[in-house]
Amino acid sequence: MSPGETASLQLPAFLHGTSRSVQQKVKREGLRCAEQYRKEGAFPAPRQLLEVPLGEVVVAQGVVDFQHEHPAWRLYRVSDVLREVWEALQWEDSSAVRDAYEASFLETAWGALFFTLARMGPVSAERTARRLEAVLRFWDPLDCARYLFKKPGAAQTLEELMVDACGWAMDAWCPEREGPVRARLEGAAERMARATREDCLEAILRQMPRALAAGRDLKHRQVLADPVFQRERLTRLDTASFERVSGACTSELLEKLYDWDQELGLQ
Repeated sequence: MSPGETASLQLPAFLHGTSRSVQQKVKREGLRCAEQYRKEGAFPAPRQLLEVPLGEVVVAQGVVDFQHEHPAWRLYRVSDVLREVWEALQWEDSSAVRDAYEASFLETAWGALFFTLARMGPVSAERTARRLEAVLRFWDPLDCARYLFKKPGAAQTLEELMVDACGWAMDAWCPEREGPVRARLEGAAERMARATREDCLEAILRQMPRALAAGRDLKHRQVLADPVFQRERLTRLDTASFERVSGACTSELLEKLYDWDQELGLQ
């Protein structure tokens, strides 16, 4: 167990309550964070952490949060804190602010899980490796709770949550399907952390069929499905554009496929 890590999961107090009370609390927290960031270039720690009772449900995504009047742990509302910070700072250097907030709280169980699930910013191999490594460090306390993510009322274990949210990372970077989820995530994170551009390219190509399957209305599917075409287009990407897709995240690859599909339509 790492220094400062507790056996139980603790979340900021501003994330617990009815939807309306959490909205009020995250607004205050966002303004507090913006004020200190403006003065010192750093974010304050939450004023209070609360222990999540063993087995209690944490709402990890807004699309499953229907019981607004029911007090709950609303992890996904961290995004509202960030929005309040951005608005208070008049959206100045929003990417830098987001990255600084993530760097401040990735070393907490709640921050590690939030940023892994939210996938804010370009989902590069390097960034994803850091996020997965953070979740893995806090695996035991995070495993004390259950999570609502995609299906209302279907609370998941941490393993089930990570398969739903990060199955793409395991498929692309740890394609060996045998073994426990935690071990596969460890393997994926390790490979991402030391990946070369060629390693990323191979991971992307492994993941392309999954991205293609999600793009149901692509007009030039046969061309886009050609690995030779994919490799040629990926090789031509500049450093920043390649970095954006280097993690092989399905949604990022799908966006790139639609870009190529549009370009093919103009030829």
